[in-house]
Amino acid sequence: MQRRGNWVDGFEERFGRYSPNLKQALTNRHILWIHAVSVGEVNLCTQLIHVLRHRAPNLKFVVSSTTTTGMEDLCRRLPADISKIYYPIDFRGFVSRAMATIHPDAVVLVEGEIWPNFIWQAKRRGVPLFLANARLSKRSFRGYKRFGFLFRPLFATFAGVGAQNEADAERLAAVGCRPEAINIVGNLKYDAAVVNQHHHIDVPGLLQKLGVNGDTPILLGGSTHDGEEVILAEIAQRLRKTIPKLFLVLVPRHFERSSEVARQLRERGVKLALRTAIGATTKFAPGDVDCLLVNTTGELRFFYEHATVVFVGKSLTATGG
Repeated sequence: MQRRGNWVDGFEERFGRYSPNLKQALTNRHILWIHAVSVGEVNLCTQLIHVLRHRAPNLKFVVSSTTTTGMEDLCRRLPADISKIYYPIDFRGFVSRAMATIHPDAVVLVEGEIWPNFIWQAKRRGVPLFLANARLSKRSFRGYKRFGFLFRPLFATFAGVGAQNEADAERLAAVGCRPEAINIVGNLKYDAAVVNQHHHIDVPGLLQKLGVNGDTPILLGGSTHDGEEVILAEIAQRLRKTIPKLFLVLVPRHFERSSEVARQLRERGVKLALRTAIGATTKFAPGDVDCLLVNTTGELRFFYEHATVVFVGKSLTATGG
């Protein structure tokens, strides 16, 4: 948190302590609490809220995030009437205090945040839990199976689970989710790639400024982790022997790593441009740039729909995925 900065504002919320203004905004309201861990989940969360607000106009939405970058994105993308808070640290006292203050009618967890104390508190208070865009990697599946005595009762708590595909649905059922609660609904990340009229990036126009034409194959590395950008750059260099026009787009999961990533790529001879350096007068000839490094937040979904091949991060390093 100290390395990323901006951690002081809202710090007490991590211990379940909230401002009088927030408490006032929650008084006598039916509350839906949605948790989005970081920037990637925030993108999905905004899609859910956009749909749910029309279907349930009387609900009060409270959205939580774990990271400061996620919070910045929430504040930038969601209107003021939606309350934004930091997710409480998973100790019983902190979670109990948070639940008592927010008093949600239901909680939606985006993707795979399984924190025992939070789930136990929700169950004790009779608050229905839902898991949206649920996924379960082979590695996580093995861990949950190994400690099934702890996790099976937790997964059984969910009133509804939206699985991304059949394989995820099978794994979720195997670790304890009730089969009748599981629905296969696809991946919300690709739904989020649909153009939003109120916030749109002209990706083809952006790439054209870099000398990239409409028929150029695009290799996109989205939500990449430390070390993966270099691996993808080396793969792209090898592929250009047979696909000379191949263009690489890299979107690190944590944009604050962009300076270090840029240094690593330039040391390896990659001709790159930074997203924030592209302006109205930017114009490169074809071949001058072979990689775009997106050092912003909230724009990955716009690149998805224009990519030829998509690589989703956290699969090429020791962290697995």
